[in-house]
Amino acid sequence: MLIHTGIIEGAGFTGGELIRLLLNHPDVELEFITSQANVGRRIDEVHRGLYDETDLCFVAEGELETLDVLFLCTENAQSEAWLRAHAPLPEKLKVVDLSRAFRVKESIADDADDALASLRREFVYGLPELNRRAICDARFIANPGNFATGILLGLLPLARNLMLNGDIIVNSIIGSTGSSERSATLTSFSWRSDNISVYKPFHHQHLSEIKESLRQCQTSFNSNIVFIPYYGNFTRGIFTTIVLKNKVALGQLEHIYEDYYEEDSFTYLSRKPIDLKQVINTNRCLIHLEKEGDDLLITTCIDNLLKGASGQAVHNMNLLFNLEETTGLSLKSTAF
Repeated sequence: MLIHTGIIEGAGFTGGELIRLLLNHPDVELEFITSQANVGRRIDEVHRGLYDETDLCFVAEGELETLDVLFLCTENAQSEAWLRAHAPLPEKLKVVDLSRAFRVKESIADDADDALASLRREFVYGLPELNRRAICDARFIANPGNFATGILLGLLPLARNLMLNGDIIVNSIIGSTGSSERSATLTSFSWRSDNISVYKPFHHQHLSEIKESLRQCQTSFNSNIVFIPYYGNFTRGIFTTIVLKNKVALGQLEHIYEDYYEEDSFTYLSRKPIDLKQVINTNRCLIHLEKEGDDLLITTCIDNLLKGASGQAVHNMNLLFNLEETTGLSLKSTAF
């Protein structure tokens, strides 16, 4: 039986990658893709990498009653506005929201009875390595942020073992597809080439979901996270380094990470140093550990459009519908 899917606002980088995955997923029928700015245009006219893969055109609205799952590729405020405007949703419809509108629950007041606040409580944070069982039983999924995914996968095994008790220093560099396509300066070749820029140091919006997720594993977690993100001069991927104090021997830490991710389909500990190109065009996260005295260096890398966004959204869909987790995601990295 096919899973009937729709996408709201699928004209951006994330939407394009999601369309590619769903068109090639053996258990999916893609019914419609909306884009208010591109109504009537062919999908492969906007996403030129999909040339001749679909005859679909962007529409203004789609029929929700025919769907099993809907992906929201909207901006944060637009996700909230869209859900308000279309409430109540059909009872069988599941939703995967790729914005950050519903990722953080700690911001909801205990006495909040607004309809959207109530809906927010139903969203499960969609990081399978943290919430697989809850995702399987959920109806609404808040897909994690791309920076948050790489950072959390580097820290969750330590949190599970109550080892996050001091300052954490994080540096992440992301490719140009981590920016909105509307940010012409940030994504243009002339600006990105031979350049690097700091982006929202100390106060990046993903910090809230990172801290909340770490507290889910280690309720005592209250460490300071100094997070410095960078724009890099490449197209895809996020390369992250995390430095913190830890007295445990490297070999023991490696076993802790391997045990934590033993049943996960896409996250691996590498005993050798890792490179960003190893994960580009895949849904994988690679992790590497190094120690110098009590200083622990954790390196992670992901493809920001796949494991950091659309690939993870499809992974969540597979869990929602009891499919093999890797279905439609057996993507291979480039050889060079």
